[in-house]
Amino acid sequence: RRSSDLNSLQLLVDALRAFAAERQWEQFHTPKNLACALSVEVAELLEHFQWMNEAQSQALTDSKKAEVSAEAADVFLYLLQLCDKLDIDLVAAARAKMQVNAEKYPTALARGTAAKYTDLSPE
Repeated sequence: RRSSDLNSLQLLVDALRAFAAERQWEQFHTPKNLACALSVEVAELLEHFQWMNEAQSQALTDSKKAEVSAEAADVFLYLLQLCDKLDIDLVAAARAKMQVNAEKYPTALARGTAAKYTDLSPE
C-alpha cells in the first residue's frame, strides 16, 4: 500500500507541475511565495473554526465539512508544491519527524498530557 500511496503522491505532484506550467505560473512559484500562500491557506482553514466551541468543531455540518475539505486541500497542495520546489521528500521528512517526536514524547511521560516535551518529567 505504501508504494501505491507514494505513486499517487508523485502523480499529484506531477499534475501540480503540469497545472502551473500550462498557466506559466512557475515564475511565481518560488519557495518564499509558496510558503506565503501556504500560510494564507492555513489561516483560511482556521477561519472556519474561529469562534466555535470544541463540540461545534467536532460536529461540522456537511456543507461546513466540504468548505473545510477544500481549504485542507489548498494547504496540502501548496505544501506539496513547496516541497517539490525544495526537493524535499515530504513522506520521508514526516517519518523522520515522527521519530523525533517519539523520542521527545516518550509514551510513559506523555500519555494523557498536552504538556510540551520540555515540561515532561518522570515524576
